[in-house]
Amino acid sequence: MLNEEFEHDITGYRKIDQFNDKLVDSISDMYKNILTDVGENSEREGLLKTPVRAAKAMQFLTQGYELNPAEILRSAMFKEDYSQMVIVKDIELYSLCEHHLLPFFGKAHIAYIPNGHIVGLSKLPRVVDAFARRLQVQERLTNEIRDCIQETLNPLGVAVVIECSHLCMQMRGVQKQNSSTTTSAFSGEFLTSVTRKEFISLISTKLH
Repeated sequence: MLNEEFEHDITGYRKIDQFNDKLVDSISDMYKNILTDVGENSEREGLLKTPVRAAKAMQFLTQGYELNPAEILRSAMFKEDYSQMVIVKDIELYSLCEHHLLPFFGKAHIAYIPNGHIVGLSKLPRVVDAFARRLQVQERLTNEIRDCIQETLNPLGVAVVIECSHLCMQMRGVQKQNSSTTTSAFSGEFLTSVTRKEFISLISTKLH
């Protein structure tokens, strides 16, 4: 059963988050044990609601498992006689590293060359979120986004570049706070150097 949680701010905006009550109970019990195991008192005032909050946060951060990225694209596909590059860049991205359950975050840049169909521009960021809101590694995330767009839209080519900072490198381990990771994946026309260079040039240029 999904429980809807409502939040209001001074503008009257309503935010609705849905949670599975059984999962909240199960995951919060585990978080309570973790707090105890690391030496905390899970019964003190500041931590009383932390296990439930953490359980809801984990459900939110992994909601991509419940989404179908291909269906997201299919919901807004339109026939159109346009065969030049379409780019959506600087798409905010937040995910969890599957190795340490720590966040990595940054931007995704996506381009495709239509082959009879275009897609609503907002659907590309939604596809990014659908794959990012899972336990991930950046390399696989990059390929999954490319493959989904290629297989669903059947364009002449797809390009995906992702730039992220990883807290598993910055907060622990090697502790290099200024490091970032860039991954790329290309298909079709973007495998040619001319088209790929045009894409890289356009995502590197500030047009506004």
